[in-house]
Amino acid sequence: MTLTGHFQVVYNLKRIRKIMKKYEIICPVRKANPYKRMLKATKEHRIVPNQLNREFKQNTPGKALLTDITYLVYGKNQRAYLSTILDGSTNEILAYHVSEQMTLELVTTTLHKLKRKLRIRLTKGAYIHSDQGSHYTSPTYQKLVKKLNLGQSMSRRGNCWNNAPQESFFGHLKDEAHIKSCVSFNELKQEVKKYMTYYNHYRYQWNLKKMTPVGWSYPCQVDSNGLGAFSLSSLSFKFNRTKVV
Repeated sequence: MTLTGHFQVVYNLKRIRKIMKKYEIICPVRKANPYKRMLKATKEHRIVPNQLNREFKQNTPGKALLTDITYLVYGKNQRAYLSTILDGSTNEILAYHVSEQMTLELVTTTLHKLKRKLRIRLTKGAYIHSDQGSHYTSPTYQKLVKKLNLGQSMSRRGNCWNNAPQESFFGHLKDEAHIKSCVSFNELKQEVKKYMTYYNHYRYQWNLKKMTPVGWSYPCQVDSNGLGAFSLSSLSFKFNRTKVV
């Protein structure tokens, strides 16, 4: 700025550094301390212990919630990001959000959707389990979790088995939904929405005694959720829609 303002000379930063190196010019102004910056980030982003310890099945819906993020490739090698919250006892996807950016808003919006879902009844002492990603260690996210009266649990770093049901769901989604054939982001969102309805209400599972996630959680509500207009014939996936897995 000084060169431009006083001498009408325009040099970019790279050239200035090259000249300083050539003539061994050292700037007397102190540099930012990277260790202080790292320490500040560590204090702000808090990691919590693993309260779940792979005990996904609590025999009580709304007790252990699992959350994670995955990417979805569609169109001309475009990427979108999916955040989900899954009930560890029933495998039901309680809330989800699809975004074109993997920002903090991706996970906070998912939590807000969980809050707005009136049918969800969380039990006393319920907690939400995730990995140690920066989204989940963020003060903003952790404050929102606390506001929802949820405890928080985290897997140890680099261990996907500590959130296995979420990883399994993402695998089924990518195998069975027509993600790659979606041309636009809006088309992708509609495909994900259809799959969520199918998975929760029509996908029977062995570990749920051959019932669906919603059927296992709310046996009296399976046919009373206004699903008449969302019939099986409107859901198109790669495999037999009634197969038990």
